[in-house]
Amino acid sequence: MKVEEIRHFSDEEVQSELDRLHRHLFDLRAQAVTEKLEDPSMLAKTKRDIARVLTIRRERQRALEDAGRES
Repeated sequence: MKVEEIRHFSDEEVQSELDRLHRHLFDLRAQAVTEKLEDPSMLAKTKRDIARVLTIRRERQRALEDAGRES
């Protein structure tokens, strides 16, 4: 998932995507424990996607905070 794609999401969609990614990471970890994980790099990729979503969410929060201070 690319950052530009995430930037076009609404706040609700960002939260929904974050929830989906956390669930996906949980599933991947369960597969890793049972040794049924086909692509171990998916763990790292999913963690990176979570970090991207969290970064976008934090950017939006800071923008709102900065807008509140300017008023």
